[in-house]
Amino acid sequence: MLIVTTNDIPGHRVVRTLGVVRGITVRSRNAISDMVGGVQSILGGRVGAYVKLAEAARQEAYDELIAHARDMGANAILAMRYDANEIMPGITEVLAYGTAVVVEPAQA
Repeated sequence: MLIVTTNDIPGHRVVRTLGVVRGITVRSRNAISDMVGGVQSILGGRVGAYVKLAEAARQEAYDELIAHARDMGANAILAMRYDANEIMPGITEVLAYGTAVVVEPAQA
């Protein structure tokens, strides 16, 4: 699966556009992460507990995006983006989205 943040893939041409594809996850913080994060925020610098949570949420949304694209018959995703929103205090939605397409190598 080719995944790019651009609207095209150099050396390839789009033969079919399948539509919008997305992967979504909703994650909540836990009490231990909040406690560790609170201490780290007082000390300043990187809040590792939240970085791990954010990275795990992005990876889960990304994996869902790929699965959705494969289910549609795509072999590539164009214009891939992430979006994140706090649904309520401590609960965050992470969305990965793009355009599912079928591409083939361009003729020279």
